[in-house]
Amino acid sequence: MHRLIEKGLMFGNLIRVDSPILVERYNRALNHLTGLKTEQEVFHIDISGYSPEIGDELEDDLYLNHKGVNRQFILLTTEQATAPLLNAKFSTSRSILRQFITENRAELFALTARDAVAGELVNSVYVADTPAKLFNIRKIAIEADTTSGTVATAKKLGAMIDRFKTEPNGWYDDVLIADMIGMAKKTGDVVRNPVALRQMTFGQENFWTDHFGGMYVFRGVAHPAAIVATQKDEIGALPIPFVFDFDDRSAIAKFLTLNDLVEPIMEARGVDSAAILHQKMDFIVASVAAEMKEDLAGATRRDLRRLGRQYADQLPEAWQGLAALLRWAEEDGPWPTITSEHPAYFYTLRAKAHPDADLVNMLLAELTPLDIRQLFICHKEVFYRKYADWSDEKRAYVVDFLDREYQVDKAGTREALFGHEDPMTEIPRIRQPDLITRVGPWGAVTRGRR
Repeated sequence: MHRLIEKGLMFGNLIRVDSPILVERYNRALNHLTGLKTEQEVFHIDISGYSPEIGDELEDDLYLNHKGVNRQFILLTTEQATAPLLNAKFSTSRSILRQFITENRAELFALTARDAVAGELVNSVYVADTPAKLFNIRKIAIEADTTSGTVATAKKLGAMIDRFKTEPNGWYDDVLIADMIGMAKKTGDVVRNPVALRQMTFGQENFWTDHFGGMYVFRGVAHPAAIVATQKDEIGALPIPFVFDFDDRSAIAKFLTLNDLVEPIMEARGVDSAAILHQKMDFIVASVAAEMKEDLAGATRRDLRRLGRQYADQLPEAWQGLAALLRWAEEDGPWPTITSEHPAYFYTLRAKAHPDADLVNMLLAELTPLDIRQLFICHKEVFYRKYADWSDEKRAYVVDFLDREYQVDKAGTREALFGHEDPMTEIPRIRQPDLITRVGPWGAVTRGRR
């Protein structure tokens, strides 16, 4: 993984913690949550406060996520909102944390100026030892406070102030006044500077989980189903009408269509659409060439065309299907018939504009693993897992491509690929919906012929 780390493609955008004061605050919060402490003097943290260095030290990558279902967090700064979430077990966790930080930014800024904020994403499931138990997770609530209990103390002080103002003898209650003064020394002026955090609860209807080999749960749609990355027979009975695995291609395609979750990669001919198709085909050629031990360092599109011709008889059906679609787009070729059973089918789709677009694009990325760019952008957990098994030639090519073509303009690349989708790891940009809708790459215009 050293190539990924060197290029900032792994552990990128983490927050560096090197101040003795912040290290001490982190340790206080860590001990408050887990009873543990770190000896690290310099480390990096993600949006939840998880540190890969401390994970190595404690030999526990889930030291803030007990059994993978009780995500705890430590906030040292509101800047953590832009950091990724490492070792994610649920697709919703990062968005929940980011929304919590964003909607409480002023309050958290004031609190973290003096202490760390420690908290937990609370649900009713403590151990997911069977797949069915994951379906008991319906809502996620956030509980958070400083290690010294500033928020709870401020709440008590607020109640005392109300008593002081409303009770007839409040002005003469020396004990009440003394208690208020004592609490105010800890919280500051809660009248002028409230430190209350918003009570936030999030529904958990549609989500991905890393448990049991990976599972996509869609409960909040017209036709509910679960899609598992392993064999469905190994999962057992689930409290949902339908369960599919990745071998059930036609069933998954029908599920996505019935729920209006996807749209074709290209409803119209256009330069942007063709460019996306070319790139997907290049990724497939690179995978084949890497298996043949070709040196792909610095490979250009021209190099990949040459390699494509060289290994034409070994290119898979997915490449052939995309090539037929490209001939239709660029050369007035016949409209290709690509059914749901065709290996190229899911490469021709993207998520529609809806609240679960991220989740659907995650699923499509896992169904189209040869598209290494979409896999990296949409599903880093699976990307890193597959990267570990790739040949050295393919690793070198993928890292070089992502560094040259993706790192220079992450938001722009995502906008060109997904158009309407919110960024996976950065603060959303202001987009140009009219332009994206008009020119693609998967625009809604239906000019051309089929």
